[in-house]
Amino acid sequence: MDTEIGSRTWHAHAKINLALHVTGRRPDGYHLIESLAVFTRFGDRVEIALADSDDFTVSGRYGPAVPLDTSNLVLKARDALRREAGLERTPPVAIRLEKNLPVASGVGGGSSDAAAVLRGLAETWALNMDGAELAWIGLSLGADVPMCLAAKPLVARGIGDELSMVPDFSALGLVLVNPGTAVSTADVFAALSRRDNEPLPPLPRSIDFHSLRNWLEITRNDLEPAALAMQPAIGRALSWLNKAGSGFSRMSGSGATCFGLFETGNVAKRAAADIRGRQPDWFVAATRTVTSEAD
Repeated sequence: MDTEIGSRTWHAHAKINLALHVTGRRPDGYHLIESLAVFTRFGDRVEIALADSDDFTVSGRYGPAVPLDTSNLVLKARDALRREAGLERTPPVAIRLEKNLPVASGVGGGSSDAAAVLRGLAETWALNMDGAELAWIGLSLGADVPMCLAAKPLVARGIGDELSMVPDFSALGLVLVNPGTAVSTADVFAALSRRDNEPLPPLPRSIDFHSLRNWLEITRNDLEPAALAMQPAIGRALSWLNKAGSGFSRMSGSGATCFGLFETGNVAKRAAADIRGRQPDWFVAATRTVTSEAD
């Protein structure tokens, strides 16, 4: 068995699009968006250690759905960083992914895993790369990776690569629900009836539960109608969140994961327990979001 040295763990936070407006489409086919995104404490975990040879293993509830070949963003991230830094600076590593988030579920799980690997390997290999360098490499892997590297409240524009951090954004209590349905992001975008929608309205001067809920009421997820038409189970997830007392419910990203906004973490925990008791086969998680001041 290979020898592993100095194992460390990095969090791969779920990315939640609280609002997502599709505002255009570039000639190359990429869609232009404006999105307010937050990142949750609950997510996947990536463990990295120096080893005699490269290795990649997956565990966790959703591990069986994860490919182990180079189509996986974790390995694409490792290989992209190794190409950029050079073989002499990037010795073999063992990477362990604990997959707690559903696959193809609209919460940026694969992108967040890739971001965690980029952060983790940059430290493990002592590459002394700054955030801009890692974001440039991340963008080559996918439009969501740079924002997952930031992993704090932000507004994303362009194809998701133009990021503006949102200051003074305190933790939110959320419940995440996925009815066990995978949704293809490409199929959802292809099904859009309109791609030139209005941008996001200005954010509230001060963001708290009440001001954010009121702001969300005048925003949209432009992907939700198309995803809902493909997967009606999304509507059932939203219905259960509302029945459990959510202050505001919406689908995240291209679905099928939905979120409910709750005034406190304890209220969110009780709501999650209620939904889990009634839908034991669904993915249900109560969590809090990462604040703008988090390390």
